[in-house]
Amino acid sequence: MTSIDVLLKRNQELGDVTPGDRSSPRPSLQVAVLTCMDARIRVFEIFGLLQGESHVLRNAGGVVTDDMIRSLALSQRKLGTREVLIVQHTECGLSMVTEDDFKDELEEASGLRPTWAVEAFREVEDSVRRSVQRVRRSDFLPHTDNVRGFVYDVKTGHLSEVA
Repeated sequence: MTSIDVLLKRNQELGDVTPGDRSSPRPSLQVAVLTCMDARIRVFEIFGLLQGESHVLRNAGGVVTDDMIRSLALSQRKLGTREVLIVQHTECGLSMVTEDDFKDELEEASGLRPTWAVEAFREVEDSVRRSVQRVRRSDFLPHTDNVRGFVYDVKTGHLSEVA
């Protein structure tokens, strides 16, 4: 059985047990949470979210990239979100690679060098600050006044706000 088969079986066994409002694509809390794809970050559990309350955007590192700005622009302009919560975390895989080394590895394996940025970093707090500033400075986002960034400790579950 593949991992996808396991997940589909679990979904079938669960049925309709997830609480929340599914009547609208507009998040009732008017917030978008942008975080890392790391499996240790269980966004709904961390914040006690119910279905329908928040948009959840994920990518490697939880960094604000052009694609995240695209998603946030749609989230704000068409679906009513007004706040952005950025959550990066301790022990992130992006802090364990370098931009050039990873691009070199991909080029060696595929013959092509990526045109996109890896967004590798050493200090997670610095990465959070950069991401918050990218949101605040974006001309595509009408709501940039309530953007906050945090570091999630994967060992303790503690959230620390980055000033």
